[in-house]
Amino acid sequence: MKIDVVLPCLDEEAALPWVLGRMPDGYRPIVVDNGSTDDSVNIATRLGARVVVEPHRGFGAACHAGLLAATSDIVAFMDADASLDPLRLPEIAAPVLSGDSDLVLARRVPQAGAWPLHAKLGNAVLARRLRRRTGAQLHDLGPMRACRRASLIGLDLQDRRFGYPLEMVLRAAAAGWRITEVDVDYLHRTGRSKVTGTMRGTLRAVSDMRRVMAEIREPA
Repeated sequence: MKIDVVLPCLDEEAALPWVLGRMPDGYRPIVVDNGSTDDSVNIATRLGARVVVEPHRGFGAACHAGLLAATSDIVAFMDADASLDPLRLPEIAAPVLSGDSDLVLARRVPQAGAWPLHAKLGNAVLARRLRRRTGAQLHDLGPMRACRRASLIGLDLQDRRFGYPLEMVLRAAAAGWRITEVDVDYLHRTGRSKVTGTMRGTLRAVSDMRRVMAEIREPA
């Protein structure tokens, strides 16, 4: 079975060779360029990835464009910044392939210094709220994940900013999906993060996620 892997991309020319070079057999990278000003598009194309250009800026916009471009039964998502190893993708997809889970998230186990403290603490608070709200035993809102493509499209996700990964989990839980985690190493990313690398980026992501939490009501 082939599995499409959606990689939102914004100026990741330094990381893409490592990421695409470690893509497992059977996993087809879809690099969704979201306004890069570096050589990301040319590098991704040269290395054999399918490139989709999404002109509407936003992490969720890039993810959703990749989802709609995918054709495989199961679709995976991951960052293109080399903070997560593509060789771990089969472990993430396996519970979906076997029918034991509907949505699998990678729980990041960070190398020393790979995860800024402010971002790690914010993620822990969010995960605790998700456990209370969804009942799923989640400890991380990790960007590496896998599920069935048609089912995810059916959730009709609306956020096109940093709230997209959170909305996916909330709507999946509301739909009765089985949501599980798999531990993976969290590496030092290549280049500076647009989110966790700055306090401004982190606050923007937190704002988006708070909005999504408020907009999606808890089941009665």
